[in-house]
Amino acid sequence: MRWARWMVGGLVLTMAGTVAASGTCERIVVTGDPQYPPVLWTDPDDSTRLTGAAIELLERTLEGSGVKVEALKVASFSVAEDEVRSGRIDMLAGVFLTPDRLGYMDYVHPAYLEVPSVLFVKRGASFAYSGWDDLRERRGATAAGARFGRAFDTYARDNLDLRQEKTIEQAFQRLLNGRADYVVFQRHQGLALAEQLGVADQLDILDGSVMNERLYFAVSHNSACNSPALRAALAQGMHRLTQEGEPRRLFEKYRDRWAGRFNAALPDAESELAD
Repeated sequence: MRWARWMVGGLVLTMAGTVAASGTCERIVVTGDPQYPPVLWTDPDDSTRLTGAAIELLERTLEGSGVKVEALKVASFSVAEDEVRSGRIDMLAGVFLTPDRLGYMDYVHPAYLEVPSVLFVKRGASFAYSGWDDLRERRGATAAGARFGRAFDTYARDNLDLRQEKTIEQAFQRLLNGRADYVVFQRHQGLALAEQLGVADQLDILDGSVMNERLYFAVSHNSACNSPALRAALAQGMHRLTQEGEPRRLFEKYRDRWAGRFNAALPDAESELAD
């Protein structure tokens, strides 16, 4: 185990952002959740890298800046967040804004995606739902490290029986085996992974359960590349691209690319982002 961690640490250190003698950042290393389609997933052509809508969007954002983007895969989102917090990796490619994260990352504004989270239930096993209080006597599941906004996370911690599984696949399996009444997870990512697992037709989304959070790029305070020039390039590029509707276009492009891997498209009704 120690050897494996040393190897991962060595890989991260060799991939860290490059700063030229002039102080200009020439390469920025970005990471994120490797199971976050269509935003991020492991590159099928290189298992050490990430692909997805967020990577192409970041590359487009930095066009003309002279900064090259390298998308490094790590084991999980929690590992990704730790590496960015330390500065061993420069940037997260997709993260919600929370007060504690503001202490060690600079967020790139504007957000590039509004992410709806929902309650998945086993098909045919829906229950009356008008708010979070209706979950108090029910068994829930989600993926370890998943976040759904400060309000829900605090409520769940204090009031709900919400089991954190190692992966969302395990959470869905728990639901389908009857050991959970619902799974809370991000809508588009959950649908994409359910498609991969071949269980999308066994799931429903509970009416009225949508919670929206915004997804951002964020740069580590400890990154050697974090400078006023880089932050300006990111902010200006993101402003231009969001005005042009590029994040939505790339989301749809990579949603279709992900779904095509399994010879089935996600349902049209699920392909629209919340306004």
